[in-house]
Amino acid sequence: MKRIAVFGYSIMSLEVMSRLNEDQYSFVFIGKDENEASSVAEQGFETKIIDFRNDDALKSIGIGADVDILFCFYPRDSDNVFLTLSARAIDKALTIVAIVDDPESAEKLLAAGANKIIDPYEICGRKTHDMLAKPDITNILDHTVFGRHDLHMAQIEIPEGSCLENTRSCDLRLDQKHNLILIGVVDRESGEALHFAVGEKECTLNAGDVLVVLGPSREIRYFKEEVETG
Repeated sequence: MKRIAVFGYSIMSLEVMSRLNEDQYSFVFIGKDENEASSVAEQGFETKIIDFRNDDALKSIGIGADVDILFCFYPRDSDNVFLTLSARAIDKALTIVAIVDDPESAEKLLAAGANKIIDPYEICGRKTHDMLAKPDITNILDHTVFGRHDLHMAQIEIPEGSCLENTRSCDLRLDQKHNLILIGVVDRESGEALHFAVGEKECTLNAGDVLVVLGPSREIRYFKEEVETG
């Protein structure tokens, strides 16, 4: 199970914690004061209050030890840059995801050591463009997973004797059968890399391959039960 530290109280930080699968991730929310910490704790999450500018405080919550992923969701880019610099200095292998308010700050965050930048305005812009330019595709996505509050991503391994053995990935039709979207497949015969379902060649599924799917937790559970059925 991966350990995630979330810094910054916002709608996005709450959404991240509520949507990611609790079977695969554990969270600690870092608040700046008691009000933030109490608000998040009421939703069932572990919370701590520290000064993110203090390296010893960062180490005390697991940076450099058991924290695998860091989310920098402060509203000010300067705070996210500072946190990214400090955390990267402590742990070179840490995965750091940061939100950006000003697009010009993206380069600073990447230079500071962030692995991934999230630009909410770019995401909204792409969504608006797709609604106008690709209405059919947008409708399919909206009718499957977007807009739901129980959205999760899961990895499902195909066991020996599964009904999916020797099935082509393009024939799964998860959006029609299970209200899910296939993100990609890890084909064990070719290594551990994820082959995305869009833009890469189709593959024939074998025991040991891993399907990465996106959708409501109940639908993921139903599909997992089907995959494990011989």
